Amino acid sequence: MEQLLLPLAPAAELPAFLPRDAFARAFRRLGLKRAVPDFQVEFRSFAGMRSTIRLHENRAQVRVSDILAEAPPLVLEALAEILLAQLFRRRPSREARECYMAYTFKPGVRQRIDEARRQRGSKRLLPARGRHFDLAEMFTALNKSFFAGELPAARLGWSLNRSRRTLGNYDEAHRTITITRWFDSPSVPRTLVEYVVFHEMLHMRFPTARNGHRRVVHSVEFRKAEKQFPKYEAALRQLKRLTAGRAAGLD
Repeated sequence: MEQLLLPLAPAAELPAFLPRDAFARAFRRLGLKRAVPDFQVEFRSFAGMRSTIRLHENRAQVRVSDILAEAPPLVLEALAEILLAQLFRRRPSREARECYMAYTFKPGVRQRIDEARRQRGSKRLLPARGRHFDLAEMFTALNKSFFAGELPAARLGWSLNRSRRTLGNYDEAHRTITITRWFDSPSVPRTLVEYVVFHEMLHMRFPTARNGHRRVVHSVEFRKAEKQFPKYEAALRQLKRLTAGRAAGLD
């Protein structure tokens, strides 16, 4: 007997995921007592993971790094909660921060972030040889003394401005170490400049890591290694004296 096969009914199609829906859900979850804004979300080719939100007449303009264009909906919803919490002066949930952090610290995502920063961004520095100190010479000597010469080559230079806020910075994507031009002065002890360069070199040895929902920039291992600098305490005192009354720090 021939079997009669009935055509299968087409499977119900899942609704397409829309980023603005993620923002609307996150908005409701925050329990804000106001009308849900009209979210306009677009992905932009930023040089990194920058994302912004602006609210005008209950219309929210959201711009998200295109690196997140293929992120799972849950990650975009976590980002939405974080941005909205910043906008309305709320605290995002630990779950949202941890979800977003876990995704952005995946090796493949970190690689795309660094590639975007290198291709779309630029790093302008003054030459390493300044009027009073040579940063490249310091790097070579410190690398030999404290890292057995194992740190890869990095581009060093003085900042364009005499910044008194950011004293030093290591940029992993561009592999650059920038030291504030304010320190290229005969009034600044050489030991202090060496300490700041050493601090930034430690970021090459101990990259930023993740601990749950937190970014760990200066780990326990980092701080332990930092204290190996011969005149560590003296350098801190000099740094404190020079920056007295100013909000300054090392990245």
